[in-house]
Amino acid sequence: MMKRLIFGTFAALIGTGCQKVPEGIQPVAGFELDRYLGTWYEIARLDHRFERGMEQTSAQYSMRDDGGVRALNRGYLAAKDRWKEVEGKAFFVGGSDTGFLRVSFFGPFYGSYVVFDLDRENYSYAFISGPDRSYLWFLARTPVVDDSLRTRFVTKAHALGFDTTKLIWPKPLEK
Repeated sequence: MMKRLIFGTFAALIGTGCQKVPEGIQPVAGFELDRYLGTWYEIARLDHRFERGMEQTSAQYSMRDDGGVRALNRGYLAAKDRWKEVEGKAFFVGGSDTGFLRVSFFGPFYGSYVVFDLDRENYSYAFISGPDRSYLWFLARTPVVDDSLRTRFVTKAHALGFDTTKLIWPKPLEK
C-alpha cells in the first residue's frame, strides 16, 4: 500500500513537473482550437528518442469525446522499413484561447505543448516548444515550406535560446 502511495505521488510530481512553459517563451493568445485541428507535417525538430530515425512525420489532431484533443503522430522508420504510429491526448492547461496544452502519449505522464508562434491568418504553420528548450517542433499544413519561413523559424528559435544547430529537417511526407 505504501509503495503504491509513493509511486502515485512520484508519478503525479513527474506528470505536473513537465507541464510548464519555458522561461521567456509565451504561448500564443487568441488560439482557436477548431482552426488548429487537422493534419500537420513536421518540418523540423530537435532530436528525441521517441522520434529518432523518423522521416515523413505528421500529426493529425481531432476532438475527443471528453473535450480533449486526440493526437495521432505518424512517421516512417527507414532503417526498419515500416511506419510507426502513436496516439496521445491533450488538454488545455489554462483557457482554451491560449496555445498551452498538456499532452500524454505514455499513460498518466503529461508534458507541455506550447504553441509560441502561429500563422493567425491561415493557421498554416506553428512553432511548438515542450517544457524546456530541448523540445522544439516546426509544423506546417504542407509537407514543404519556402525558405523564408524556414529562416523565420530558425531565427526566432535561436533568439529564444534553442540550439538551432541541432535541428533535424526530416524528409517530407510524399503526398
